[in-house]
Amino acid sequence: MPVAIITGASRGLGRALAEALAARGWDLVLDARGPEVLKETATALEAYGTRVTAVPGDVTDSWHRTGLVTEARRLGGVDLLVSNASALGAEPLVRLAELPLEGLRRALEVNVVAALGLVREALPLLRAAPAGAVVTISSDAAAEAYETWGGYGASKAALDQLAAVLGTEEPGLRVWALDPGDMATDLYAAGVPDDDDPRPDPASVVPALLRLLDERPASGRYGAPALLEAR
Repeated sequence: MPVAIITGASRGLGRALAEALAARGWDLVLDARGPEVLKETATALEAYGTRVTAVPGDVTDSWHRTGLVTEARRLGGVDLLVSNASALGAEPLVRLAELPLEGLRRALEVNVVAALGLVREALPLLRAAPAGAVVTISSDAAAEAYETWGGYGASKAALDQLAAVLGTEEPGLRVWALDPGDMATDLYAAGVPDDDDPRPDPASVVPALLRLLDERPASGRYGAPALLEAR
């Protein structure tokens, strides 16, 4: 069975994708900082008959990243790496004039540095996989100038560039930066707690991710709405 590592997998888009892959028979290594919620997620996904390993921890910890790849190796390798774990930099979001520099550093560490560190750790296994792929979860804020989203958007723009260069440097892999669009997630609620407008369930984005896996388009940046409309 193919093996996927998914970070930020206890809730939201990470959990929705993990469930979809489990239903397809994938074995999974799941990461999140909250051990109890992550364990509950893993237990629920095991009902699909797949092997699920929950590894709680912080992706900025190099030992934790090594542990994720070690567990994937025990399951057979790494066919897919999904960098979904994210940090906003401030909760709620604030304008750049008020953004704590420590918050910006945290966003860059989680969204960029840790993502690259995990790719580097998993790269030998990804190269050995029959169809190795990396998915980095991007954001509209990486390309658009939204008030209060500057620090987070800057980190996601940096992640987009890393993904673009990785796709060029590793032609044997597929490297996709996916902009999921608006979603009702805990991350968004923490960033904009006063926004009561209804937003799509993260599960609605999963078909776009599955389409990337099924059709394996060229490495690059893709928007979930466009992928879904084109089906």
